[in-house]
Amino acid sequence: MLAAKRSDMPEHNDDAEHGPSRRCIASGESLPVAKLVRFVVDPEGAIVPDIEGTLPGRGLWLTADRAMIEKATSKRLFAKAAKGNVTVGPDLTDRVEGLLKRRCLNHLGLARRAGLVAAGAHKVKAQIATGRTAALFEAADGSPQERLKIVSMAPKAPIVDAFTGAELGAALGRDAAVHVALQRGRLTETLLEDAARYVDLRRNA
Repeated sequence: MLAAKRSDMPEHNDDAEHGPSRRCIASGESLPVAKLVRFVVDPEGAIVPDIEGTLPGRGLWLTADRAMIEKATSKRLFAKAAKGNVTVGPDLTDRVEGLLKRRCLNHLGLARRAGLVAAGAHKVKAQIATGRTAALFEAADGSPQERLKIVSMAPKAPIVDAFTGAELGAALGRDAAVHVALQRGRLTETLLEDAARYVDLRRNA
């Protein structure tokens, strides 16, 4: 799970610095877009998750929460918000989870190519020592004792442990990665936002 205080995570609101908020069609609550998932109606009338936020059409927003997506599906809230008939696939929540997971790992790969990533205990410790570590990704299946050693060196860094060592490794072009550290940067902020949505969605699975 994402072992970080929310105050450590990037926050968003309606000002120029933090960005817009949207209303969840299931809860009615207005939340930062970083905590929501956008959906659109495709030309065939099907509800499609728009994880990248780039698909055309009016956005239908839901909190990144499995219960909210299932509520919207069972109570036909998508049709109500879209003001028309729509079709919702039975695997919509699982699709959203899979897309968020892929987005997180893709962004981790981009962060590596941008020079923001250190992987492996030795390199992670060296990066932490510079004071530039903004987040730690620890493999969910890694040794708890070894993870604790790394985490204790950067007590203020948000910690994400939602991915296996094999998944982290594949994103970084290696067999496995147990310890991954990221420096500050917009890619890191985006990755933390996406990881928070992914973890929230998985919480009630």
